[in-house]
Amino acid sequence: MALCSAIKKDGGRCRAQAMTDSAYCLNHAPDAAELRKRRNSKGGNSGGRGRPKAASVELRRLQAKFEELVKGVEDGDVLRSDAAVMGQLLNGARACVRDTLAALEQEQLIERLETLEAGLAARKRGSGMGGLGRRLEGPRRPQRGK
Repeated sequence: MALCSAIKKDGGRCRAQAMTDSAYCLNHAPDAAELRKRRNSKGGNSGGRGRPKAASVELRRLQAKFEELVKGVEDGDVLRSDAAVMGQLLNGARACVRDTLAALEQEQLIERLETLEAGLAARKRGSGMGGLGRRLEGPRRPQRGK
């Protein structure tokens, strides 16, 4: 496979593999600018292994509150009636976190689907995206018997 023909800011040649039917890699192909823009907008939005996501931090905080409440009831420091109301409030907060996570996941899936549909439509139009449509769909399999 050929290497990308783009020249980097430092004057060196890009060493990435060029896309099929293109002289450029995905990062330098002029026809893929919109895809790069959408992809780059996600940068830093997802926590890596070392950085917990806000929702998981909130769920851990709620779990700690539940455990603290149980211990308070067991030790006799918190009345059972007060603990029941506090438990209901904490369950409401947990439901809000759960619903927020579901909404975020749905939004991300919609964005991914729109990106795939745009790539497929471009491929069908033959827009000259340098094989981007094929790249989104995956590698072609060799046909047998031809």
